[in-house]
Amino acid sequence: MDPTTEQPGALDALRRDPTSRKRFLRMGGAGVAGALAMTLAACGAEEEKEPSVAEAAEEAAKTVSEPDPGLKSFGSGDIGIANYALTLEHIETAFYEKAAESGVLTGEALELARRFGEQERTHVEALTELIEKAGGKPASAPKTKFPLEDQAAILELAHTVEELGANAYLGQAARIESPEILAAALSIHSVEARHAAALAEVIGLPPAPDTFAKPVDAATVLAAVKPFLPA
Repeated sequence: MDPTTEQPGALDALRRDPTSRKRFLRMGGAGVAGALAMTLAACGAEEEKEPSVAEAAEEAAKTVSEPDPGLKSFGSGDIGIANYALTLEHIETAFYEKAAESGVLTGEALELARRFGEQERTHVEALTELIEKAGGKPASAPKTKFPLEDQAAILELAHTVEELGANAYLGQAARIESPEILAAALSIHSVEARHAAALAEVIGLPPAPDTFAKPVDAATVLAAVKPFLPA
């Protein structure tokens, strides 16, 4: 398949086919249903007005006519997107594990690091299983290094990483063709967003500053995490 050929993607297909959408929502449950509606809107949101889900999906579908160059090193199609997501989850898992073991965090901050780290580890396991099921080879965990000298700075970094992760999933949602992988992506996106909201409250930021989360392309995300990946 020519990667530059426009494909409808699972996101747009779900909007167009009510039967498939109902089946998808039954498979994913209430959490995925809410994430689907928010994702459709976020992928096509306009500043002037909030679009309907249908309008947002139509706009989101336009984004898949060209491949995301930032995904090139992860492979093509859904497996490439899933390995990109898996790499981000590996990074988040390592961050929380090292933060919890640093001896810097105490009280609620330490509890959040342990709880969120365990959830990120579950994301790694789920994505690994999906990639293997699809016939792909899961990406290995990269070496990581994080600044962990100060509790306040760790919490601020955690918030930044979680927001970045949530927006990274939105950046690829319209390109995913497999309903199963899309369901996993939306489910994980919703957890990342809740992590970011919880951390925002802890550090004194608004938990939901914008109406819609903002999709971010892979190149931007990878540039943001590059400082944590020593050569």
